Amino acid sequence: MKTTIKLLAFAVFALILGSCGKKEDQDFNKSTPEKAATTTLSPTEKGKEIFEGKGTCATCHKPDVKVIGPSLIDISKIYKEKNASIATFLKGDEKPLVDPTQFEVMKANFALTKTFTDEERESLEAYIHSFSK
Repeated sequence: MKTTIKLLAFAVFALILGSCGKKEDQDFNKSTPEKAATTTLSPTEKGKEIFEGKGTCATCHKPDVKVIGPSLIDISKIYKEKNASIATFLKGDEKPLVDPTQFEVMKANFALTKTFTDEERESLEAYIHSFSK
């Protein structure tokens, strides 16, 4: 019986201690600088996050050198010259313009890029175009 009372007292104490906190920690609707920063990223900044993160694009593409895929500078230059959309290509709705010989390698990534929202693909495009000269 004493063990049960001690266990119950400990549980109540832990619950009370855990519920203590600053008022702003409990105000879920209050905007914080961290929340504001994630919602106010420019398309280029969002594109960079996708490029380096879930898009895994950085594995094959670098800004100024050809690795497995063409450089971002080359991609941007060619798509601008042809007045074409990188976002549409990433959706799988346009033929490759930069290096068709590497298309089979890139084609495997369409399974991922097709799951992106239009906004995410457009953000990737903005990031790639940020390297144009």
